[in-house]
Amino acid sequence: MSIAVNLLALAVGCYAVAVLESWAVHGRLSLTRPAISALALLGREQILPRTSDRLFFESGPVLLLVAGLLSVAVIPLAPGLIITDLAIGALFLNAALAYVLVALIMAGWGPNGAYGMIGGWRFLGQFIAYAMLIVMPITAVAMRAESLSTTQIVLSQAALWNVAYQPIGFVLFVIAAMGVAWLPPIDLPIGGGDLAGGVEAEYTGARLAVLRLARLVIIVALASATVTFYLGGWLGYRAGPGPRSRHSPWQQGCWRLGRACRACARRNISR
Repeated sequence: MSIAVNLLALAVGCYAVAVLESWAVHGRLSLTRPAISALALLGREQILPRTSDRLFFESGPVLLLVAGLLSVAVIPLAPGLIITDLAIGALFLNAALAYVLVALIMAGWGPNGAYGMIGGWRFLGQFIAYAMLIVMPITAVAMRAESLSTTQIVLSQAALWNVAYQPIGFVLFVIAAMGVAWLPPIDLPIGGGDLAGGVEAEYTGARLAVLRLARLVIIVALASATVTFYLGGWLGYRAGPGPRSRHSPWQQGCWRLGRACRACARRNISR
């Protein structure tokens, strides 16, 4: 049951991010544009480059999606609403995000095209630059919670959110998350102004739809991780001394998802 609820929340979050990105790009809020765009992509012809590395070309978008789903698996939506509550959940999240680099290198190398290859290598340099900004803030919040479990990290913020306890770590984590999800202005892998799409340049049809869906999953995963590590998780506005049992897990989960969508909005509306 918890798996279904988490996947439903992930789907809602991804669609909300797609709506926000469409709003930021086109300047008009439309709730149906992402669905129409997805159907249009699925209906397009899938073009395979002649000299592509077929294994890398096909596996890159899928691996990127798997990395995003693995990241979401250890993020608690509410008490008991988590796919897998690992004792090393924070470390597992960091390890899953490392495969984002592998996936984009494969997606850039596979088509054997100049734009895609440059985009992949750009992300390699970008990821190396921002990787420590992911690791060190996670280490800091884990030290405060005295645990690598994401559930325990949330519970450790009952009296005070980590954003107030470690504001510098929060700022660094948000910047690094934007780099890992290649959000503007840190969007070197796609380089719309100079690379004509970068790693997305050679993908069409369903392959491009999977690649873009994977990016949305990673954005939601990182926004949810930001809420978990720094904004009190499901505790929300109830963080602080006193009883918190008045709210059901479903209400807490909705609050948690809302916080993640707000984090996504702040990153996307700035475009």
